[in-house]
Amino acid sequence: MLNLRSPLYIYICSFPFLYFFFTNQIAMDSSEQEKVDGDIDVEKKKDKTANGYGGDGGEAKGTASSADKDSGDFYDVEIEKSNGEKEEKPPQESKEESTSISSKTEEFNDKEITIHSPKIFCNARNHYLPAIKSQAHLPKPDPPATPRVERSKSLSIAETMPSIGKYISDRSSSFSAAIVRRLSSWKEDNGDLVVKNDSLNLEVTEFHIPGVKVIVKLKSEAERLGLDLKGRISFFTRSNCRDCTAVRHFFREKGLIYVEINIDVFPKREKELIERTGSSQVPQIFFNEKWYGGLTALNELRNGGEMEVKLREMVGERCPEGAPAIPVYGVDDEEEEDDVLLETVRALRKTLPIQDRLIKMKMVKNCFSGVDLVEGIMDHLDRGRKKSVITAKLMAQKHFFHHVFGENEFEEGNHFYRFLEHEPFIMGCFNYRSSTNDSEPKPASFLADRLSKLMFAILEAYASDDRLHVNYSGIDRSEEFRRYLNVARDLQRVNMKLLSPSERLALFLNLHNAMAIHAVISIGHPEGVLDKRAFFNEFLYLVGGYPYSLNIILNGTLRRNRTSPYSFFRPFSKGDRRLELAPHKLNPLIHFGLCNGTRSSPAVRFFTADGVESELRCSAKEYFQRGAIQFNMEKRTVYLTRIIKWYNEDFGTEKDILKWVMKYLDSTQSGLLAHLLADDGHINIMYQDYDWSGNL
Repeated sequence: MLNLRSPLYIYICSFPFLYFFFTNQIAMDSSEQEKVDGDIDVEKKKDKTANGYGGDGGEAKGTASSADKDSGDFYDVEIEKSNGEKEEKPPQESKEESTSISSKTEEFNDKEITIHSPKIFCNARNHYLPAIKSQAHLPKPDPPATPRVERSKSLSIAETMPSIGKYISDRSSSFSAAIVRRLSSWKEDNGDLVVKNDSLNLEVTEFHIPGVKVIVKLKSEAERLGLDLKGRISFFTRSNCRDCTAVRHFFREKGLIYVEINIDVFPKREKELIERTGSSQVPQIFFNEKWYGGLTALNELRNGGEMEVKLREMVGERCPEGAPAIPVYGVDDEEEEDDVLLETVRALRKTLPIQDRLIKMKMVKNCFSGVDLVEGIMDHLDRGRKKSVITAKLMAQKHFFHHVFGENEFEEGNHFYRFLEHEPFIMGCFNYRSSTNDSEPKPASFLADRLSKLMFAILEAYASDDRLHVNYSGIDRSEEFRRYLNVARDLQRVNMKLLSPSERLALFLNLHNAMAIHAVISIGHPEGVLDKRAFFNEFLYLVGGYPYSLNIILNGTLRRNRTSPYSFFRPFSKGDRRLELAPHKLNPLIHFGLCNGTRSSPAVRFFTADGVESELRCSAKEYFQRGAIQFNMEKRTVYLTRIIKWYNEDFGTEKDILKWVMKYLDSTQSGLLAHLLADDGHINIMYQDYDWSGNL
């Protein structure tokens, strides 16, 4: 509660009185200032009358006066009109207003003097122009009266708000007008012009003005031809297919709307593909209901100039019903099968004495004993003790429950266990919904392959060609990502031990990168220390019955339980069953295949089980050629990515690091590094700054 004697409470209570006091004070100051200005005007009128100025028929006898002390050779000359009247300019005119004086003739003591002056700039404070100083023998009249400058009244905040809005509007209009003027005066030979997509033989699509970037939307092929396409272009594809990527890029460049049917995302559509074309090869292109062919046929169509003919065929009526149907989003076409032990497990969840117990001086919540479990199975299935123990071990292998301290899978006796849904980490797992997945666990190899194909499809649709920029909002709304979440949920009780070493390596690499995308969508990019902890350590997946974070996958599994940078603790304690899934040997290339959603991390990519080793080498070469290593030959300094500094124990000594890096450099980079290593001189190794901003 707010203390009534606190300064904050006193300030809040006194705010209305302070506002009333200052408002009245400003009004009083304004009224007093107007009174003072009125008195000054009266005095000035008296002085004008006494000196012969300001009267009804008063006329100036001369125009020169000593005004500006800084420019001794110039005086102020008042401009007179031809009819004898004085020309008056308001004091609000701009300082940069220019006036040209060609000649001026005046008569003084029956002598005519002509003064010529070039174009000059006048002062905005008065309407007098500097001219050459008059001769000494000529009469010097008194200076004219200084024009009155009215003071602006003090306005309240409410009264000044419309002025602020008008100022912003005027500035915006001026800025827009400046852009239009700049564009209208733009010339083709301007050095700042940047042309993109010029291969389409269209107008400039993007150009840069210093401080301004203008992007012009291109017309599609149909719009350029003046065609109103009502038909449909559709084609069948697979994930990670080069020919499919070429077809997709062709239609994107032409600006044509198409329907892509990825049979890796929609597996049941493969049967339709075989029925229509007689094979399962992709890509297969359809114009309305007519099957045209694959990439070869599309190249012939493009090179032969018949693309316009095909487009004109689709003008008119809408796409017939015989064309390939648009994929239905939000519908699960994959069948789920309940686990054979599910009925028994559900009965045990209701009948077992689950309670909190003090075990080994620790309070363990929601646990039950192994003896109670065996007896519960015997009562429910009407089996003997030996078969009931075998059934309990099978339940443990399928990760329905675990030992509270991870000491064993299952042993009858004085041991305590806990159901998976009662684990303390379960609510922090982002692939966990209201309950655990009790369906029959799918083969680990099938889920690993399904995960990689879905993520390949996501990258092809929502990432740039170089995979350095990712459209996370588009991924969040996509059908591919929705189906990926279903696969992630199927990982809860998968048996990871059935995977081969290459399959396991590819799965953990892909899972790390997929989790990073999911983490950005769910909690955002890490900006501070606390955000990084939540991103790397607290964003969890339930995989094979155990929790995995980005930190656990990298440092616990892939790096064989090594400490993370700036940490003193290993991810896994002794006896942790997740250590059984770590590779037999650490591969340093893993650091260049993992993307954490930042700009300085390697480009996001996914791997296949058959080619994971070669794909890791390609990712390392791509990363170093993108600027992860730089040279200063004069200072004999090599600038390396900070990733190598963080995980230097994975690469060896500094000299070993340079020799190891040389294998993944291009010819120019390897030549520079070989030159530095050849003379056995000292080489300075510096590390680049890491950019933690998102790869948006």
